[in-house]
Amino acid sequence: MTSAIQVTNLSKTFRAGSRAVDDVSFSVAPGEMVALIGASGSGKSTLLRHVAGLVEADRDVGEGFVTVDNRRIQDRGKIDPDIRSLRRDIGFIFQQFNLIDRLSVLTNVLCGVLGRAPRWRTTFLWFTREEKRLAMECLARVGISGQAQQRASTLSGGQQQRAAIARALAQKARVVLADEPISSLDPASSKNVMEHLAAINRDDGVTVLVSLHQVDYAIRYCPRTIALRDGKIVFDGSSKKLTRAVLTDLYGDSSIELLGEQHETQDFRPPEHLPETPRLAPEAIPA
Repeated sequence: MTSAIQVTNLSKTFRAGSRAVDDVSFSVAPGEMVALIGASGSGKSTLLRHVAGLVEADRDVGEGFVTVDNRRIQDRGKIDPDIRSLRRDIGFIFQQFNLIDRLSVLTNVLCGVLGRAPRWRTTFLWFTREEKRLAMECLARVGISGQAQQRASTLSGGQQQRAAIARALAQKARVVLADEPISSLDPASSKNVMEHLAAINRDDGVTVLVSLHQVDYAIRYCPRTIALRDGKIVFDGSSKKLTRAVLTDLYGDSSIELLGEQHETQDFRPPEHLPETPRLAPEAIPA
């Protein structure tokens, strides 16, 4: 079966000689939602940035290639020259939101369509009415259409991360990579963000690979988990198997930072559905 994400023998060594990613290989099937867990410094963020083509892998170690949606992102440390085009279908949700504070929430979401627009429109941030309708619908899906005209800097952390998810929806990304999207959020906002990621995976068939710092969220929202330690994969399987004993065996004392207070006692069934997307009246779409 064709993989949505294929990573083969990928390694990354930094100048200090430490290997952040060490001969990593895995695949993610289309429509899967997979968690990437590990203690601090395990290589989660570095690995995601390689998958997105933001970082070049080692050139002299193994095969070292990354394929997304059957298109080669990088091969032996060489990123495809047409990476801008390849990234059109890859949404990247950053830990610190990566919104432009001075622009409105709506304009930030509209930036998701720029990868498919002519370069002159990228320069002038000019958008069609249909694109604005799409962006408003995406904001409605994540519950913040009422904040569309606010500056991004005025939103709470949870709202900013939902705006980032709306941007990926507007981009029509087929693969979403989320780099610790809830690490700086309170529990209620974390739950909200994870439910929206689960919804676009379930309802839109979008492949989601999300790095998480607490295993509770992996168990609740991701059927499969890949665990990293010192840049190597030490577990790849059903999230339900990540008991306290297994995590302690994998990480030793470092397992403490991965275990939430509710681990193994909470009901981790994911929500059945989110509220339906509100229909937008014509006057709700900016001219």
